[in-house]
Amino acid sequence: MKNYKDSDYAINKNAEGIVYRFAEQTVEITLEDYLRENPDKTATDFAELKALSDSDYYETDRSDYRQTWKDISFYGLEDTTDFSALSPEDEVVRKAEQAADVEWRNELAKKALDKLTDVQRRRYVMYHVQGKTMREIAALEGVSFQKIDVSLRWAEKKIKKVLSEGKKIG
Repeated sequence: MKNYKDSDYAINKNAEGIVYRFAEQTVEITLEDYLRENPDKTATDFAELKALSDSDYYETDRSDYRQTWKDISFYGLEDTTDFSALSPEDEVVRKAEQAADVEWRNELAKKALDKLTDVQRRRYVMYHVQGKTMREIAALEGVSFQKIDVSLRWAEKKIKKVLSEGKKIG
């Protein structure tokens, strides 16, 4: 087993800066070095890079562990793509795509909720977000259970329509 002190992840995680280990030397980029070389950047930018670096080292360490401790036939090696780590470039692209996807989903959800009337939106949120039953909502609003049921069905139809239109565009 790899010595903890020799772990790239452990060294980078416990260092103040970002550590790069090469065959012949180890280099640590400190906050001061980063800001001096990048005057338009901030300590927050450095902290994001440090977190990304820690995450990358961690994923590589976990991937190495998974790869080392799996008993895989030599003839099955071509099927081991699930155990390999993404390159740092691919990881950055993957995270950017995830962020864009989350933003797109949030915009689509907001657009869907904006299509509802105030009453439908209130009831939809109480039912789906707050977890209230239709009978509880009816009691709170002083209306019949059937009115809540119909209101929620219409709200869901409107939301499904917006979501289906969003899938065609996205």
